[in-house]
Amino acid sequence: MSAKYYTHFVMSSQPRNASEFTGVVELNRSLLRSPNLREVASILARSLEVSSSDIRILHWSRLH
Repeated sequence: MSAKYYTHFVMSSQPRNASEFTGVVELNRSLLRSPNLREVASILARSLEVSSSDIRILHWSRLH
């Protein structure tokens, strides 16, 4: 079952070239009630084809 989440994160391999993203993402499965943000960064990084260390989550919450 898929789940939708609101996210706000910064993606950058170098701070001065950071890109900021805000919006809704849909995952094929729901995460735990309070997901580990490293897990979230890893999922986003795989999708965006970047290193998970390049993702910094600012906000993450499930949409109802």
